[in-house]
Amino acid sequence: MRIGVIGTGRIGTIHAHTLSRHREVGSLILTDVDPARAQALAHRLGETAAPGVDEIYTWGVDAVVITTATSAHADLIARAARAGLPVFCEKPIALDIAGTLQAITEVETAGTVLQMGFQRRFDRGYRGAREAVRTGRLGRLHTVRAMTSDAEPPAPSLLAQSGGLYRDTLIHDFDVLRWVTGREVVDVYATGSDAGPPMFREAGDVDTGAVLLTLDDGALATVTGTRMNGAGYDVRMELAGERDQIVVGLDDRTPIASTEPTGPPAADKPWTGFLERFGPAYEAELVAFVEVVRGERPNPCDGHEALRALLIAEACERSRRERRPVRPAELLSSAQEALT
Repeated sequence: MRIGVIGTGRIGTIHAHTLSRHREVGSLILTDVDPARAQALAHRLGETAAPGVDEIYTWGVDAVVITTATSAHADLIARAARAGLPVFCEKPIALDIAGTLQAITEVETAGTVLQMGFQRRFDRGYRGAREAVRTGRLGRLHTVRAMTSDAEPPAPSLLAQSGGLYRDTLIHDFDVLRWVTGREVVDVYATGSDAGPPMFREAGDVDTGAVLLTLDDGALATVTGTRMNGAGYDVRMELAGERDQIVVGLDDRTPIASTEPTGPPAADKPWTGFLERFGPAYEAELVAFVEVVRGERPNPCDGHEALRALLIAEACERSRRERRPVRPAELLSSAQEALT
């Protein structure tokens, strides 16, 4: 199997390393907007660098992995679909609902595969939480509390292109909330604060956000996030039911300290970022993609799953701006009407 990797930044480099080691992957073709970066990575891995995306197709590949800037995702997905190639793409498909719908249509028209990169679905903790919910261990689930706290903010140049806190960061929480609980979000109320560094205000973004979500069975969920968590990288999910309560992400590296006399001490080596915290999950999702391409398993996260997460993020952004509850279904209907 020969796979084309488009984008050799942080995530692209990790995925290229994973694929290069995979026994079913014979070779890679790497390309990037910075040809020197792609060439350097190809040299380290013993793979081939291409001067541009065109060569990915003229030289021939069996599948494509897209890890470029988000603004390029939809067009690259469509091009791969028209070439009849299965695609793995980092989230999101696009920064808007219309662009997401159009890319999904391209994939479905071509009859190809699009697997989206929501790596938390492959994390052992979240998988354990899903199992606990599905087996009834918790009883009726009534409350979910999720959070993502980055230790440091992104560079100002990246912040303006990220899509904002809800689309760029908390979209992972929205996706895994649906995946773990098996429920849909029907109502969103979000707020945010830009009281941190001026670059957030300049980008029209917030450095800290909080969301209250109502699920379709009446359960309530809160999702909070910040770009400014000085203690370290902190990602957790608590699920409370009538029978039991569990937590994902609580271990000896969780950057939190108890003020209780008998509570656990602060972590000696707190998590520093998402690449470290979710390293095994990133590898597992690429292994899954190879299995999907080989026809050995169904797609674990298709474009419609990504759309649902984006709808929640979009609803959050509108709710924050307009200071009112927003229903994600309303946004989907409006976007579909605009495209017809």
